[in-house]
Amino acid sequence: MVSLPNEGHVAELADLFRLLGDSTRLRIVLACLDAPVAVGDIAVGLQLSNSLVSHHLRLLRAARIVKAERQGKQVFYAAADQHISRVLADMLEHIAEPHPRPD
Repeated sequence: MVSLPNEGHVAELADLFRLLGDSTRLRIVLACLDAPVAVGDIAVGLQLSNSLVSHHLRLLRAARIVKAERQGKQVFYAAADQHISRVLADMLEHIAEPHPRPD
């Protein structure tokens, strides 16, 4: 039998997937995977308002999905760590794989 994580960890993991289940938040995280990016650049790239991007980034930062680094007057956001980057890269690779049609 497989050993399951404790209930607290399961609840925290479910919260992370719930946050990433929102397509806008997921697009924002994906925009932060390759290099740190400023809020304004995310907003322009995703055709969203700065305030909406900032709102989502606050939630993502609180969940430790992204991290922020201030450089002068701008704040740049990036994936919090390699775990986040790898999970998303693996899932993108998974959905890109051809899959057989059910009989």
